Amino acid sequence: MLALEGKRALVTGASRGIGRAIAEAFAAEGAGVVLNYNRGAEAAEEAVHAIAEHGGPAYAVQADVGDEKQAEMLVSETVERLGGIDILVNNAGVVLEKPLLETTGADFDWLMNINLRGSFLVGRESIRRMVHQGTGGRILNVSSDLSFVGRETYSTYCASKGAINAMTRAWAKEFAPDILVNAIAPGPVDTDMLDLGSMSPEWREKEEDIPLGRVGRPAEIAALAVFMAGPGASFMTGQIVGANGGSAMP
Repeated sequence: MLALEGKRALVTGASRGIGRAIAEAFAAEGAGVVLNYNRGAEAAEEAVHAIAEHGGPAYAVQADVGDEKQAEMLVSETVERLGGIDILVNNAGVVLEKPLLETTGADFDWLMNINLRGSFLVGRESIRRMVHQGTGGRILNVSSDLSFVGRETYSTYCASKGAINAMTRAWAKEFAPDILVNAIAPGPVDTDMLDLGSMSPEWREKEEDIPLGRVGRPAEIAALAVFMAGPGASFMTGQIVGANGGSAMP
């Protein structure tokens, strides 16, 4: 029996990196998956074809998660294509490295619109559908180890992820016991967003200066997501779970 057999999942920001790894892992465990993307249609379709080759239903749906109408459309499209929604992974996000005194209001609004507002909007609409279905569900919000430890020149990004942690706990209390709401807080992971190849040796050393001595792999975060979306995590809600090599130990 596959861990997610028959489940219907929406993964935002799924054209690459952690989102794509989660979508593929969910499909491998028996879930039907909608892969959301905003840019990168070719990469999203490539991921859909890779999943389809293994027999799982998968669809790519374009939407800007920070736009309310598009977020509503995304969830409606997911329900239409899959017949319902049981799992949401709020993964879509961007990063901004900029000294505070150079950060503009527009910078702040841009990042918060995707990271926090997008998670709020897609989460709200997904929970609305789960409540209507009456069969429960799982929400996984993707946070970051930086929400715990902070980092110079990343204050806006850290703030967005700290807010996601707080929102996760509030939703967990509001919708228990039927809908379980948790967050995954990855440490440094080898994705395009981290871009190890273009880092200076000094910055790469900083990223790897954690107890396990290396950055993570998308598949390692995906494995945690499968567990938290599956039957083994049935007594977990309101938790912020780190997969970070020991970079943060809250």
